[in-house]
Formats: sequence, C-alpha cells, structure tokens
Amino acid sequence: MQIDKLRGKALDQLFKSVLSLKDLEECYRFFDDLCTVNEIQSLSQRLEVARMLREGKTYHKIESETGASTATISRVKRCLNYGNDAYEMALERIKVDEAAK
Repeated sequence: MQIDKLRGKALDQLFKSVLSLKDLEECYRFFDDLCTVNEIQSLSQRLEVARMLREGKTYHKIESETGASTATISRVKRCLNYGNDAYEMALERIKVDEAAK
C-alpha cells in the first residue's frame, strides 16, 4: 500500500479520530475543522467518480457531471482496478446501508 510509508502515531491518531465519529453531523463538524473546503470537495469528488466508474459511466459523462479532470478519473480507475478494493468496500457498505433505510 502507498500509505504504508506514512504509518505511525500521527496517522493512527487521525484514523482513530475518524473511526470515533458517531454520525454524519459529527463528520461534518470534524472535517470542517480538519480540511479546507477544496480538500473536502476533492475527497468527495473521488468517491463519486469511483461510484460512476463502477456503474460503467464514460469519462466524458463523469467529467461533465462531477467536474473531475481526466487525470483524477484515471487515478480513481487505477485504484479500482489495481488498488486495495477500498472504494468498492465503502461504496458497497453505503449501498447496503441506504437499502436498509
């Protein structure tokens, strides 16, 4: 994993903080304090790109609907094809959770 080089106390603290959040409102508050608006938009855009790629949408459609660059779309696609399956895991959990509501 690419992130292995960053492993350590500080990153553990960040991830434990995220895992401690109890609901969407706490997430909004935490990420509002932690990140810039652009950083939050970039993260959410990548997840949306992953969802759309999973659905078989074209680069053109994804680019026009999300505003993501083709470089971002390519990077997300590379992660979907050769990464750790984390996008897939998260998107599937969201889908299951939404279906249960």
